[in-house]
Amino acid sequence: MYAIISDRGKQYKVKAGEQLCIDLKADAKVGDTLEFDKVLVCSDEAGNISFGSNANAKVVTEVKGVIKSKKCITIKFRRRKKSMRTRGHREKYTKIKVKEIIVS
Repeated sequence: MYAIISDRGKQYKVKAGEQLCIDLKADAKVGDTLEFDKVLVCSDEAGNISFGSNANAKVVTEVKGVIKSKKCITIKFRRRKKSMRTRGHREKYTKIKVKEIIVS
């Protein structure tokens, strides 16, 4: 059983019991429950697949914490000018665990 959900312009394929990282939800705290109502594709135990935005399907998840990605470094270099600038950042993600996929 799996589902494909849409969250703020990105799509994720999820299964029950799976952990994944989504874009940062600043208001979510550890232990909170998140529900995703925008389910694009959903399959049930029998293997039947339904496409389209299902109003009666939802995915229930639990917030495990906030993590950071690897450091991304960008360098701007101008030849023959003795000029170079280095910048970097680390993207923050919310780690969630899928509790259940509800299809009614």
